[in-house]
Amino acid sequence: MNKIKTGLAAYGMSGQVFHAPFISTNPHFDLTAITERSKNLAKERYPETHIARSFDELLDMNDLELIVVNTPDSSHYDYARRALEAGKHVIVEKPFTQTVEEANELVTLATEKGLTLSVYQNRRWDSDFLTVKDILDKKLTGRLVEFESTFPRFRNFIKQGTWKETGEAGGGITYNLGAHLIDQAVQLFGMPEAVFADIAVLRDNGLVDDYFIIHLLRPSKAPDVRITLKASYLMCEREPRFTLHGTDGSFVKYGLDRQEADLTNGLMPDTPHWGEEDPEIWGLLHTEKNGLNIQERYPSIPGNYGAFYENIYQHIRKEETLLSDARGVINVIRLIEAAWESSRSGNVLNLNP
Repeated sequence: MNKIKTGLAAYGMSGQVFHAPFISTNPHFDLTAITERSKNLAKERYPETHIARSFDELLDMNDLELIVVNTPDSSHYDYARRALEAGKHVIVEKPFTQTVEEANELVTLATEKGLTLSVYQNRRWDSDFLTVKDILDKKLTGRLVEFESTFPRFRNFIKQGTWKETGEAGGGITYNLGAHLIDQAVQLFGMPEAVFADIAVLRDNGLVDDYFIIHLLRPSKAPDVRITLKASYLMCEREPRFTLHGTDGSFVKYGLDRQEADLTNGLMPDTPHWGEEDPEIWGLLHTEKNGLNIQERYPSIPGNYGAFYENIYQHIRKEETLLSDARGVINVIRLIEAAWESSRSGNVLNLNP
């Protein structure tokens, strides 16, 4: 088997939880190298993998075909550019880049070199999101009129020693979680005509945004649907992850996809029943139609982040469609920039066609 020799640019939380487990358990990949500047944590779990001491050393490995840029946000553009210039296929952690200009430049470079450039929008394979897609495809709530997507978290203190809390290397909840919620909404409803947002720092002594509410107005695929996206670090009592209201009923889903928690606890993606939710946390579908009132738990579709990497293999080796193509993710960065501008001005920001 012609495995894809793959290198990780970092082995922090992203490398340990979201990438190495899926690369190492997919038979189409070889986890060839992991970058750790001074530690040897990766060696304990992946003893056959080479430990690179710098990104330059990773780039100099001629047998590597694919590099995963999972470094701090502000380095995504530079590291992805250098990897593409070295002739490597590239996966970039979200957020893709800090600006649309940077994103366009990387997409152009990858196209010129005939290389794959993908963004790790793994939450397209969340259990709850896959279930929402299924409900919408089947029109189980009738004509959808309102869609709310909320990512609730609670950390009422500033976590020390992390770039995500200082703003020095990116960070902030809008680029972090907003990149997921916006991407999911665009996948479902297309690009909006306008954006109205409120982005704020709510925690004491906070240095980066830890709250946002974003309204996407008149999306191309469903212009009459009201779309609200929200995340906060001060939600001790959690709101629903998804709320759908339609002409025939509603769907409400609490809780988060279990894959991140399972990976953090050391479970691997080849564990039996991976990504399956417990029935007690399935979402509630409440419909009224033809005089019938029905309230029932709707079975959740299992989550599967591994599908992202399987698609990478199918694209590189068999030229199948790239599902998380960086060209499509440019719009996510565009909407984040628009949300910030709307929040600063207090106005609805119309997007150029």
